Amino acid sequence: MSTTVVLGEARSGRLVEASGEAVGVARRLGATRVVGVLLAAADDPSIASFARAGLDHLYTAVVDPAFAPSPSVPAQLAAQIAAKESADLVIVGGTVLGRDVAGRVAVRWNAAAVTGVTDVDRPGPGSLHVVRPVFGGRATQELLVDAPRVVLALRPHAFTVPSPAAAAAPQEAIAPSESPTEAGAGRIVAFTPSAGRSGPELGEASIVVSGGRGVRAPENFHLVEELAESLDAAVGASRAVTDAGWRPGTYQVGQTGKSVSPQLYIAVGISGAIQHLVGMVSSRVIVAINTDAQAPIFKVADYGIVGDLFQILPALTQEIRRARGRTD
Repeated sequence: MSTTVVLGEARSGRLVEASGEAVGVARRLGATRVVGVLLAAADDPSIASFARAGLDHLYTAVVDPAFAPSPSVPAQLAAQIAAKESADLVIVGGTVLGRDVAGRVAVRWNAAAVTGVTDVDRPGPGSLHVVRPVFGGRATQELLVDAPRVVLALRPHAFTVPSPAAAAAPQEAIAPSESPTEAGAGRIVAFTPSAGRSGPELGEASIVVSGGRGVRAPENFHLVEELAESLDAAVGASRAVTDAGWRPGTYQVGQTGKSVSPQLYIAVGISGAIQHLVGMVSSRVIVAINTDAQAPIFKVADYGIVGDLFQILPALTQEIRRARGRTD
């Protein structure tokens, strides 16, 4: 019997989309038993959501909030459940935490690890054929992984989320076999939100709207933010914008910033330097808005609009709000 363990992740009482994607991959690979692991408070709504995600069994653990955000704790729990269930595969979502946890699980569980996975299948028993982008998305690597135990970290939004199951999986509370300090977890002593950011997390959003030097001045960046708000999207920026101090460095998309792979990426006033392209080229659909028809961004864009963003963005935002029934 093939058992796959999926490490779930909850944030503010909500199960992150990447956890559902991971369950879908486990089912697609033909696992006969899919087991979930989730750190959450006993009454957290995310538990019910994960139980309906297509699991056969769900283990839940409550950990001191001062240690819970540390990747050491979920890594220890995932390895513990993988050993308990005699699993051959652990899958984690493509979140910041998931990518950090993957290697830790592999070390604890003595397993092979592959990150940034955009496609995977089983060519035969005991092996996995894995596809992932490398060199900043400029090439694709295919791997044949022959190992008794494997940890996969998925690329965000590379896979679909299955429909909720008709019945919830049975749940079982479990205590970590190690204390957080034994697991190597540091205690969180303070937390400061990123300045000025609202909306979805940039690295995990399904839609991203980014602004570049073409916005011309910081006081004009509200046009990018208003378009993002109308789409329930995250806001990003090019390095030129963050270097100029128009927006904090946490907004930067690119080689020295964050890599994103949303369903939709809208580049506003961004020329498309290679340093920016490597951070967003794996997006499912790319839309570019620029006055320069020869801008490099159009070479990777699926759709391009050559024109003045100061005319295009307000009209586009207004039309999206109208279509969504928003009058504010």
